[in-house]
Order: sequence, then structure tokens, then C-alpha cells
Amino acid sequence: MQIEEAKNKFIQSWGTLGSQWGINRTMSQIHALLLISQHELSAEDIMEQLSISRGNANMNIRALMDWGLVTKSIKPGDRKEYFNAGKDIWEAARKITFERRRRELEPLMQMIEELKKEQIVGEDSSEVEAFNHSINEISNFTSKANQVLDKFIRSDENWFYKTLLQLVK
Repeated sequence: MQIEEAKNKFIQSWGTLGSQWGINRTMSQIHALLLISQHELSAEDIMEQLSISRGNANMNIRALMDWGLVTKSIKPGDRKEYFNAGKDIWEAARKITFERRRRELEPLMQMIEELKKEQIVGEDSSEVEAFNHSINEISNFTSKANQVLDKFIRSDENWFYKTLLQLVK
């Protein structure tokens, strides 16, 4: 397989993976391209290699920067901005986990805590009791999930693999 075909296959697969996680496919493809690129790329390079518009490239590059997955640099004497993705996939996984927790899990946990503070009433007391029970169960689960994610985000690679191996035994 030629290198260009291999790169394209990886970029397309990473894009599909990202979209399955609820992340924009183009954002994932740009991240994949920058992950496997030997050198920093300009927005024009990215646009050309992925056949995307300037607006699409710029919007998704900014989103990747917001997630902490891509950095920008300027080369002296060059007006273009260049972009780079860290090559440490472990660090990328932690940043993605942090951002997904912040955007998805934390708002859910906040809403559940608000519900738990409310006095829920209704004509059918068994329905109210069942609702409160469900909210408490979800609260317990999200709290534990948050703790696990926090440990993962703060962990190093060796801790994670050691813990995973203990679970598999």
C-alpha cells in the first residue's frame, strides 16, 4: 500500500470514529491529518489535502484548538498560521475525555443535583417515588463515572494499563 493511500485510510477511519463519538467528522479528519503529518500544516495545506472549504477548515481548526488538541504557530517572515497536533495519543485521549466530560457529563450532573434539591410532587405518589429513585440511581452512576474519568484524566499511561490488567485478571 502506498503511503498516500495509507494516510487517506487512516484519516477517513479517524473521521468515522470521531463522528461515532459525536464529534464533527471534518474536525476528526483534520486532527488525524495533523497527527500523522511530519510537519506543521497551514490552513491552506489542510484545505487542499482534505478537499474542504476555508470556512470549514478554519471553524474546525479553532474547535480543535479549543479542545486543546491543536496548537498554532507563526514562522518568522511568513504571514501564514501553522497548526500542529501533539503526537502523544495518551495526552490526546485525556484531553478528549476532559472536554467530553465538561460538555456532556457535568451539565447532566448539575441538572440532576438541581432536581434532587426540588420537592417533586404529583398525584401519584408511587410515580414520584419511582422518579426520585431513578434520579438517585442516575446520580450515583454519574458520580462514579465522573470519578473514573477524573482518575483517567489525571493518570499516566502506566497507571491506566496496570489498573486495566487488574480488572482483566
